[in-house]
Amino acid sequence: MSLTILGVSSVSSSLMQNKMAGSMEKRSLAFDAAESAIGAVMFESEDKTLLSNDALNDPLSDARAGTQIDLAVQDLSCFENVTWTNRALTSGGLTKNTQHLATGNYSDKPIVKSWSRTAFVREQSCVGSSNVIGGSNISCHVFIIKGCGQVQDSKYVVANSQNASVFAPATQ
Repeated sequence: MSLTILGVSSVSSSLMQNKMAGSMEKRSLAFDAAESAIGAVMFESEDKTLLSNDALNDPLSDARAGTQIDLAVQDLSCFENVTWTNRALTSGGLTKNTQHLATGNYSDKPIVKSWSRTAFVREQSCVGSSNVIGGSNISCHVFIIKGCGQVQDSKYVVANSQNASVFAPATQ
């Protein structure tokens, strides 16, 4: 009887540890996808062709042209598809001179989705900029970038955020 109880307890413990390991693996894959989505926004925002082509915009320029986010009353949600600048990262990876708007999976085995949301936060004086740019009409445009990742059939999305500040002409 003692051996049976010990055996059942061991099997039950092993099953629980296996579930926990699977959950941690899914969470890690989703986090990697979220981090990659943030990196993709930065990649696209440094693409010289996108920056010089008036017909195409990088994610930060799109966000700056949109509505300013008020973080006191609005959330930058992974599931908001209208208000924020949206980009997707697929298994095709990143390509220069391209806006990454395609739908698809970040990974197919297991199926993982990776996407980003970018919002313009505010325009402000750049710290220490008076020494660098002589008090000209340049200011810092502050953005928040949220990377999101989700493993298929998972109940949760893993997200991470990064702030970015860009020197740009001050708006009058």
